[in-house]
Amino acid sequence: MLDTILLRIAKTAILSRFDSAYKIDKESLIKKYPYLAQDGATFVTLNYDGNLRGCIGSIVAHRDLLDDILSNAASAAFNDPRFSSLDADELSHLTLEVSLLSSPHILDYNDYEDLLAKVRPHIDGLILKHGIYQGTFLPQVWEQLPSSEKFLEHLSYKAGANPSIYNEHPAIYRYTVDSIEEKFDEVLPL
Repeated sequence: MLDTILLRIAKTAILSRFDSAYKIDKESLIKKYPYLAQDGATFVTLNYDGNLRGCIGSIVAHRDLLDDILSNAASAAFNDPRFSSLDADELSHLTLEVSLLSSPHILDYNDYEDLLAKVRPHIDGLILKHGIYQGTFLPQVWEQLPSSEKFLEHLSYKAGANPSIYNEHPAIYRYTVDSIEEKFDEVLPL
């Protein structure tokens, strides 16, 4: 299970936009939690009364874990293009989730039926890549789309295509996540 410090960092990154008293001392955090200096890929998800309110993340590690969480938390709250910028009045209704992604690995498959058989429901996050089309679903999406068929169908839509894209044998990558979630108002800021 992930350390609650990841939630505290994400919450503080969001609160700092509303109140300058919330600050993040990167140097002391890395000294206390050295793993924050290692490259990591995260997603930060905000839910408002159980409904998605923002979700932004990195599929592949390209910066240190601390900076990735800080950036993704602020982006999920204020820059997710699907939603307006978070308002302070919404904070008490939020649930905050931080997901740490494993490195994605190509999923070899022969055809659509083989892909269906190899996808692990409630375990795999998937990335679809084909030409200009790209999309990903975290493993948490299995809660809304519990069958492999529905999961892959909606992944194709998210990528900007449709299910017929699987006839073209797109590249599929799989990854797993370790996640931690709390009601926003139960997470202590830094």
